[in-house]
Amino acid sequence: MEELRTPFPRGAILIVDDSAKWRTRVCEILEDQPELQIVAQACDGFQAVCRAAQLYPDLVLLDIGMPVMNGLDAANQIKRVSPRSRIVFLTQENDTNIRDAALAVGAHGYVLKINAESKLLSTIAAVLRNGHRTLQAATPSPV
Repeated sequence: MEELRTPFPRGAILIVDDSAKWRTRVCEILEDQPELQIVAQACDGFQAVCRAAQLYPDLVLLDIGMPVMNGLDAANQIKRVSPRSRIVFLTQENDTNIRDAALAVGAHGYVLKINAESKLLSTIAAVLRNGHRTLQAATPSPV
């Protein structure tokens, strides 16, 4: 796993994915970063919007394909209820059209799940530090 020891400027994170196993894996990736604090988790887009409205997280890690409300629709709602929250899509959706749709809703980052081990921490750091968009190409790194 990629080591990243630079401080994160703020780091309250909401993790949103319909897979409890994947949310646990994301927590494991982030656990060695004391500057990052997972403030809540959600299992669908509707819960994500509700939690964002209550907590105003600095960052929302958001899957796209979820029940009740997909990640793209949830991102639109989150931008309204928590406008300072930055959104990084963490998804298996490896399609340029979907990535472009993520850009259109204001995503600050787009990481394929297959690349989470190597790309997630650096993407979070860049987004929290600079607010810059960090969108990887829609092709996975070799495993």
